[in-house]
Amino acid sequence: MPNSQSLSLPTMGCGTWAWGNQILWGYKETMDDQLQQVFNLCVNHGVTLFDTGDSYGTGRLNGRSELLLGRFAKEYHGLNQDQICIATKLAAYPWRWTSHAMVSAGNASAQRLGRNIDLVQMHWSTANYAPWQEERLLDGLADLYEQGLVKGVGLSNFGPKRLLWVQKKFQARGVPIATLQVQYSLLSTYPVTELGLKTVCDDLGIKLIAYSPLALGLLTGKFTENGPFPPGIRGLLFRQLLPGAKRILECLRDIANFRHKSISQVAINWCICKGTIPIPGAKSVAQAQNNIGALGWQLSESEVTELDIAAAKTDKKMVQNIFQTK
Repeated sequence: MPNSQSLSLPTMGCGTWAWGNQILWGYKETMDDQLQQVFNLCVNHGVTLFDTGDSYGTGRLNGRSELLLGRFAKEYHGLNQDQICIATKLAAYPWRWTSHAMVSAGNASAQRLGRNIDLVQMHWSTANYAPWQEERLLDGLADLYEQGLVKGVGLSNFGPKRLLWVQKKFQARGVPIATLQVQYSLLSTYPVTELGLKTVCDDLGIKLIAYSPLALGLLTGKFTENGPFPPGIRGLLFRQLLPGAKRILECLRDIANFRHKSISQVAINWCICKGTIPIPGAKSVAQAQNNIGALGWQLSESEVTELDIAAAKTDKKMVQNIFQTK
């Protein structure tokens, strides 16, 4: 039987939501060569965890992120090659309601990747709207683990109550939960400060992964309340949030100037200091290089506290994932 201890989880990973997503991130297939360079640069610098999902992509491009990751991993030969960890999230689609459906989904992802999934994750909990569906899907994840098709099992968007329920269920089958990922950033502290997830995860030996650590790019410092704004849905969201995010951005900017770092590097490092594995996305080599600059140093306790206070005093927070459970 596989063991989650064989999973290699680095200090920081790379999110690949944008690799195939046209609506929110403007993906084009002409970007693929640059995305290969992003992948190579990340692995070379020890950023070896790549988070994806079988729903990532738009329309006919669904699964595109997995296809690209599979190709990039196959073509990469260099430093940290053996440490590459591809984590994919299987969607709790309404037409998936048996354990077999989840095993089939895992096999389809593995086929797109051209390799076994390292870390398979439940993309979201159905507890908020169809709790009866979830148990069978979780059984499917456990089956994938027991059949040796994955090295580890993780969850996404689960709160502490639901997490403890899953933990009990998996424990009965001898399946450890390796990771839990939630939306976590200076603009989305809710999972930790209000739900207390970090404490629960620490008690259970589960690593907490922070997705969207830059709040969809709002915490990069590239955007101001006067514009320009990114196109589409992000632009609408940023117009609402930027006026209230001034305190956090000013605090980030002051620390970044003092540290000779970028604003986003400070925001990512804050997540690391909180004991999470941030997975910022990158569509370009420049973005990947900037993310990598968050490694190899650490904010002081007083700087972390300063940022905590700024985050607590912010009126408008990031919108929470509708599937996040309590």
